[in-house]
Amino acid sequence: MSYALYRRFLAMSATVALGGSVLAGCGSSDDGDAGARSGPVELTYWAWAPGLDKVADLWNKGPGKKEQITVTVKKQASGDDLVTKIVTAAKAKQAPDLVQAEYQALPTLVSNDVLADISGEADGARGAFAPGVWQQVTLGSDAVYAIPQDSGPMMFYYREDLFGKYGLKVPATWDEFAETARALKKKAPDKDLTTFSANDSGLFAGLAQQAGARWWTTEGDKWKVGIDDAATRKVADFWGGLVAEDVIDNQPMYTPAWNKALNTGQQIGWVSAVWAPGTLTTAAPDTKGKWAMAPLPQWSASKPATGSWGGSTTAVTNDSEHKAAAAAFATWLNTDPKALAALVEESGIYPAATAAQTGGALAEAPDYFSNQPDFYTEAAAIAKTTAPAAWGPNVNVAYTTFKDAFGRAAKNKAGFGAALTAMQDKTVADLKKNGFGVAQ
Repeated sequence: MSYALYRRFLAMSATVALGGSVLAGCGSSDDGDAGARSGPVELTYWAWAPGLDKVADLWNKGPGKKEQITVTVKKQASGDDLVTKIVTAAKAKQAPDLVQAEYQALPTLVSNDVLADISGEADGARGAFAPGVWQQVTLGSDAVYAIPQDSGPMMFYYREDLFGKYGLKVPATWDEFAETARALKKKAPDKDLTTFSANDSGLFAGLAQQAGARWWTTEGDKWKVGIDDAATRKVADFWGGLVAEDVIDNQPMYTPAWNKALNTGQQIGWVSAVWAPGTLTTAAPDTKGKWAMAPLPQWSASKPATGSWGGSTTAVTNDSEHKAAAAAFATWLNTDPKALAALVEESGIYPAATAAQTGGALAEAPDYFSNQPDFYTEAAAIAKTTAPAAWGPNVNVAYTTFKDAFGRAAKNKAGFGAALTAMQDKTVADLKKNGFGVAQ
């Protein structure tokens, strides 16, 4: 997709609130001479990750000092709150130079003319990242709208001791996963292999991504929504079938009941991402050292792939008067070895740059997984198989509909086919409502 295509979207879009629908066009900035500067340059970076101010200080005292470029980090809320704030600031021509943006937010920000194409300054960073991760900051085009910062490759976590106790084999495929769930129920009816949770849209999106789904693509100057495609339907039918069969739980994650299920061994597995050790440390403190991590079960054993659950980028805004300087910092922040080590230590992220995913600050396994010393070596190998993702300008609508429709279906154990269709239909209707062309 080209930058010109997004600009055409701007012309046909009307501004609306994020809470209800798609954020639409708000005008464009004069690109001007993005790299021109004389004397010291001061950049402002809106971000939510902890400790980024300390990482920025390394730049300010090192490369930034040499280049006379100073970066000030201003802490912000994350998620939709930041997207709303940055779009509002851009409308007033008061956006910061840099912003931390989640991957799925990039199309919304680009279609609102918030983000600059920094391909001229930053395309050389491409080789530092897995192709499936880099693709998410290009939106499938020749442009570059951000530099990947952290990523959330998905994997499978399981109670190693209880798998041994019940004679279970770690599933390598989703068919084996289903058989493992059934086998556990027969041997221990009071236990569940895992739960299907309808309170986190990102989990389902990552599972669909692994299966090959491309939820938003373009045809000419129109969006095409493929949420109810064959790949996603396969995923929905798989999980809906397990819930209906009553061989896995159907309760949401991140509740006291879910924490208790993990901590007591009532739930002995969890489909999650690389950041799971931090969650398990809090949710299931009594089971430290009893879990292990393995690759996500596969749909095709000969073509290993994983999805992404979470992750963010560093983007340069069109309002910045020093785009080249901002792009230089964004590239340094997410590719320089010292910066990456500081991001791991100070911000607790899993870096998107492949060179930083093992060794250094990640040389040792998380303390919770001290029984699996090759944790990060295994995670890095999994991360390289990250499948491409395709996001659109109204991810918030799709995610909200998922929580509502899949939440009801999971509670009623009614299958997920109708819920997936609702997700597709509401996403398409929202695009049309806000003036976007939609291909059938």
